[in-house]
Amino acid sequence: MIKAAIFDMDGLLVDSEPFWQDAQLLVLHDLGVNITRQDTINTTGIRIDQIIKHYYKTQPWQGPNCDEVCDLILDKVIELVGINKPMMPGVLHALNLCKDANLKIALASSSPLRLINATLKALDIEQWFEQRYSAEHLKYGKPHPEVYLNAAEGLNVDPKECIAFEDSFAGLLSAKSAQMKTVIVPEHKVAEKDQWVISDVKLRTLNELSTEDLVR
Repeated sequence: MIKAAIFDMDGLLVDSEPFWQDAQLLVLHDLGVNITRQDTINTTGIRIDQIIKHYYKTQPWQGPNCDEVCDLILDKVIELVGINKPMMPGVLHALNLCKDANLKIALASSSPLRLINATLKALDIEQWFEQRYSAEHLKYGKPHPEVYLNAAEGLNVDPKECIAFEDSFAGLLSAKSAQMKTVIVPEHKVAEKDQWVISDVKLRTLNELSTEDLVR
């Protein structure tokens, strides 16, 4: 029996993935790092510090350290989210269905807590989430399951009694590794890839979520 719903954030609740891509391209290009937009797409769902450490190892630069580069990227993403407030379709519909089903609701994201708090405030959905969990300071980010396991523990719910909502393959692997039921809402450009078959439910938008999806 499902007792809790745990949501990812970037790309699922908020259309922030283009902002992450733009911020990485802007900051890293200024440092002389050769990356493309496709490179930023390929790392969707991966923690930003892990991405930056990879680029520093393969294309080291002079000047700011990795933590400072992460902060520059994060500041830009927060700025863009605050200006645009790009809530994804069906977010309130999904949250209402989870509430009506008497599910506990939490958030588990690879993003730093500073961005989580700023985003929920910008979208005016802070009140929906009993707890918020970030993989920012964990040893491993997604696709490791730790952030989802922490969320389940914090809600005092067995992971097998949780349903996780994701948009990325790294996030999907994280939730499945935590032995949770999963709903995947992939970005439309990659929606037809075979990799999503491991999810329990696949949707085009959260507007398609039904009560049956939460209980079956």
